[in-house]
This record gives sequence, structure tokens and C-alpha cells, in this order.
Amino acid sequence: MAQHGKKYQEVVKLVDVTKEYPPQEAVGLAKKTAYGKFNQTVEAHFKTGLDVKQADQQVRGVVLLPHGTGKTVRILVFADGDGARLAQEAGADFVGSDDLIKQVEGGWTDFDVAIATPQLMGKVGRLGKVLGPRGLMPSPKAGTIVPPEQLPQLINETRLGRVEFKTDKTGGIHSIIGKSGFTEEQLMDNFAALMDAIAKAKPSGAKGVYLKKISLASTMGPGVRVDVNAAQNLRPSAN
Repeated sequence: MAQHGKKYQEVVKLVDVTKEYPPQEAVGLAKKTAYGKFNQTVEAHFKTGLDVKQADQQVRGVVLLPHGTGKTVRILVFADGDGARLAQEAGADFVGSDDLIKQVEGGWTDFDVAIATPQLMGKVGRLGKVLGPRGLMPSPKAGTIVPPEQLPQLINETRLGRVEFKTDKTGGIHSIIGKSGFTEEQLMDNFAALMDAIAKAKPSGAKGVYLKKISLASTMGPGVRVDVNAAQNLRPSAN
């Protein structure tokens, strides 16, 4: 088992691992226990009661975090013609068709989000072995396959804090909610938006308890358990 350093041992004393904290307090503790000299990522982790082996019990959705992620997102767009022009004008980092597809096919994945127009998916589809394992494959469920005229809006939303979430092989869901340098109010707004999106993404085949456990944690900090019922009652800010 990995041994934690002195600073971790100090901050972990601030957290009662047997307690489920109200959301506001949990957010405060996740921020407070983000020790270190860099701006750490704060994430929310969910344990669901879903049987993800069943097709109708899988979760996949997107949320637009009101205060963004605090991360610089590198956006790649597979498009040609007017689509390529619109993507470039909207500020995509990498835009192209056959040349870009060949580059990615060779193993290059130095980007965070991949978007494609439907016209190119016949060619982009062969990149599944490269992009699939990294969670970068454009897909209708993730909303990353759109017609050319919708590219500017999607690129803008991605820059502002559009985040995809989905269940993993164990039925867990993991998503960023911001940075430790955010205010508690900003982290709370983002967490509330995420909770609302996950509630709305509840699959039709879900049986029993949907969300069993929720915890918040910074990159290097300890996990802080959140009161599930209280979290499910959160509502996104009207602002």
C-alpha cells in the first residue's frame, strides 16, 4: 500500500471518514484539504447501483459547468469544407480531415476533446482503436458529432466547461467539478449542475438505489463523503 506524506497525514485528520457531510461542507473540506503548491483538480466520484452489463443501465451524458473546469481544453475537429472553416473561426486547436485522420491513426492524441461532422464519420470510425480506449471517440451520445453549422456553439461550450460523464466498468461515475483555486460557491454551483445532469441521465432500466455513494476529492487530497440525499436535492443556480 502506498505511504502518504506528512502533509497528507495532516489534512486527512480534518475529515471524518465515517461521516457523510452536507454538500456545502463537503465542498469546503475538499478545497481545504487540497494541500500543495499547485491548483489541484477537484472531482466528484459516484458509486451507482447499476448493472452496467445491461445496455439499459448505462449512464452517459454531458453537463455545462457554470464556472468552467479551470482547465485549458485542446479541441480537435474532424471537418472539411465549410465545417473546417467554421471550426477554425470558432477557435478549434486542430482542424482537418484526411491528413488529421492519418495523424491520429499513427497514434497522435495530443488533444482533450474530439468533435466530428457526420460527413466524416465514415472515415473517423476507423480510429476507434486509438480514440476509444482514451474516451476521445466522437459519438452521438456525447453530443460530439454535429453538423457544420453547430460546430461554433459546441466548440464555445467546450471551452466554457462542457464535460462528459459516463459509467465505467464498475458502475462508477467520475467527473471534474473545478479547481481548488475556485471559491466554494463556484465549486458548489458546478457540483449542483453535475448532480442535476446525472439525475436527468438516470437510465430507464435502473433498479433499486441509483446513487449509493458520493465523494469529493482534490488531486492529492483525501476523499470526502457527501450526504447522498442532500446532494440529490441540489438544484442548479438560476444565474
